[in-house]
Amino acid sequence: MTVLPSRARVVVVGGGVIGASIAYHLAHLGVTDVLVLEQGTLSCGTTWHAAGLVGQLRASEAGTRLVRYSTELYARLEAETGLATGYRVCGGLTLARTPERMVQLRRTAASASAYDLECELLTPEQAGERYPLIRTDDLVGAIWLPGDGRADPADLTQALAKGARTLGVRIEERVRVTGVTTVEGRYRPRVTGVRTDHGDVECEVLVDAAGQWAPLVGAMAGVNVPLHSAEHFYVVTDQVPGVHRDLPVLRDPDGWTYVKEEVGGLLVGGFEPEAKPWVAPEDIPRPFEFQLLDEDWEHFEILMDSAVHRLPVLAETGIRTFYNGPESFTPDNQFLLGPAPECEGFYVAAGFNSVGIASAGGAGRALAEWVVEGEPTMDLVAVDVRRFPASAGNRAWLRSRVAEVLGLHYAVPWPGREPVSGRPQRCSPVYERTLAQGAVMGTRNGWERPLVFAPSGVEPRLDHRWERPVWVDWCDAEQRGTRAAVGIFDQTSFSKYLVTGPDALATLRWVCAGDVDVPVGRAVYTPMLDAAGGYQADITVTRTGPREFLVVSSAATTERDLDWIRRHAVGDPAVVDVTSAYAVLGVMGPRSRELLGRLTAAPLDDAAQPFGTSRLLDLGRARVRATRITYVGELGYELYVPTEQAALLYDDLFAAGAELGVVPAGYSAIEGMRLEKGYRAFARELTPETTPVEAGLTFACALRGPGDFLGRAAVEARRAAGPARRVVSFVADDPQAYLWGGELVLRDGAPVGRVTSAAFGATVGASVGLALVGPRGSHAGDGGGASADWCRAGRWQVDLAGTLVPVRVSLRAPFDPDGARIGRT
Repeated sequence: MTVLPSRARVVVVGGGVIGASIAYHLAHLGVTDVLVLEQGTLSCGTTWHAAGLVGQLRASEAGTRLVRYSTELYARLEAETGLATGYRVCGGLTLARTPERMVQLRRTAASASAYDLECELLTPEQAGERYPLIRTDDLVGAIWLPGDGRADPADLTQALAKGARTLGVRIEERVRVTGVTTVEGRYRPRVTGVRTDHGDVECEVLVDAAGQWAPLVGAMAGVNVPLHSAEHFYVVTDQVPGVHRDLPVLRDPDGWTYVKEEVGGLLVGGFEPEAKPWVAPEDIPRPFEFQLLDEDWEHFEILMDSAVHRLPVLAETGIRTFYNGPESFTPDNQFLLGPAPECEGFYVAAGFNSVGIASAGGAGRALAEWVVEGEPTMDLVAVDVRRFPASAGNRAWLRSRVAEVLGLHYAVPWPGREPVSGRPQRCSPVYERTLAQGAVMGTRNGWERPLVFAPSGVEPRLDHRWERPVWVDWCDAEQRGTRAAVGIFDQTSFSKYLVTGPDALATLRWVCAGDVDVPVGRAVYTPMLDAAGGYQADITVTRTGPREFLVVSSAATTERDLDWIRRHAVGDPAVVDVTSAYAVLGVMGPRSRELLGRLTAAPLDDAAQPFGTSRLLDLGRARVRATRITYVGELGYELYVPTEQAALLYDDLFAAGAELGVVPAGYSAIEGMRLEKGYRAFARELTPETTPVEAGLTFACALRGPGDFLGRAAVEARRAAGPARRVVSFVADDPQAYLWGGELVLRDGAPVGRVTSAAFGATVGASVGLALVGPRGSHAGDGGGASADWCRAGRWQVDLAGTLVPVRVSLRAPFDPDGARIGRT
């Protein structure tokens, strides 16, 4: 019988490639008191039947860096450990059957240039030269990524495990975790150990890397791990003439398929448009080791037919093995990483959505550094486990969403594409009213939110295309209506927290960079920064009482924000989520004051309520908190109204505003208007790798006074050195050029950054946006490469799917840079 140690500093649950990578990197960081527990044997769950594709290019700079590190690690791991990993750089070829797909590939090639990753656009004929087995007569083009490769998942896991063991990590197989022990902490329980079928082990940190079983391990500590398994199919053929070890990885996304070499034959798999969910985690048979599910040729037919079309040789090639293995998927197709908000010392690394082999090296290092440092060392917002609400763990909802998510792997990634499954899930109290007005809904953190309103008699739906879509005309009207008169926005999805008690002020003075020690009734725009000065949140703090503050943040960051405040609290303040208690109606535009005046006897002039102030107000039949603030660059108010009164207030506002030209407006209008004003957004312009210096927002930091705040020293150091990169505004010269965000930015013909946000600005009459830019090479290394003079000079362009669009770059807002329309006093 296995005898476990009584204690380990870190226990990793799960011996797949992810768990092995985490243990390996913890050991290399000097944390060797690590115990890995695997209920079966190493790689026996999902890892062993993974296809092993390692594609480097991802949708974000951080994601691409993470995978590029994986490739660097895999290339040297055999020399370090003496065990083969099966890693081979063979290149990757991605095909386009349609013009729409080719636009995506041109955008992909531009992204590769932004990330300094080698990528080549190919004609159909050139694609055929790279991969002689394919038919090319129906292709539009392709891209070639020479750095892509493949690895053997089981061998890679063994090599990582050996590397960890060599440095002192202990790995025990055939040990099943049956429980997690905790003690009560200040805001939540804290991990103290695990229970197993071989005895208990004390620990300070528990890492849940249990793959499709991760929700079960999480439940032992009250932790939500929102993932669900789906059946994933591929076949391995008999040997094929002309196939060799260096045959590139082939991706034919319009046919939903991928192909790689496998022992002289071909491994043919894919991501069918409608997936087949497997059982919920609690229903997985036990044991389930090195096992597959039943063959389902009928379900696989769509993939096999497509593969035969692309590779005619398959029509006369035998099938050696049919693989149907379950893999875990998350609601948004991004994996889960980081500390769980429900339990101190509990970390999650799971739900890798069929990219576990490519991500394992980078994700393992990132999680290990997070454990050691206490904070992430790179931008991991997109994969942060804290991005989901508790409702995302609903099994029925997950099953519905997973059927859609798997198929999105190879769908055209249309900008603004919204999931369609499992909706609605969280609804504003005016949800039905906005639908009746023609709202096209999007979703954020489960909340249904109006994106845009269709005109009367027009079907409310988004048309997806790379060019300017029809719905932009509707959004244009909303922007113009708001700028000319008044628009009403349902912003209920805002995250809202109350921080109260004797220690509330001390806590917020520490976690907020802005000065929040203001009179009752003042609202302060402020970042929350980490020790390196990077953005952890972009918030508004309103002092509602001597010991009470209302914190308002992005809809997507509720759990993350609450966790951040609680982890860094000074003393013992109460930190309470009140998001669902209040609806928020934004009333914005030059006639907003006049509209509110029709519903209240209270004075609303600048003397009574200047910009940046908040007060309780009787408005129509409701009592609301009216905060004079704006995210669209107009005179306006955010009305915080108890949920049960929101519908009444909504009706009163539209009734009173009919003669004033009131219009319902959505988040697409907010996007265009905020970009005309150069307003930044969290997770796009404002990331953990961006400080207020790069963002141009040092005015929101209390740098003049003697008080300290988290990240102050780092911000001051960055300001003294000067930014290597800087957020700038831009407007396209060509009003017909429609930008979506993510495009490559060039200065004097050289790549210098990417567009972080873009939309059509109705007032400026062209695409408008923000970009993070800075010179490459020696200038960027001196800390001050992106000087104001550098930004103002040069010839600026944006690569729009291969077409270079001239843009005008500015450090000031393209519209109303002095803020006259806001009416600051």
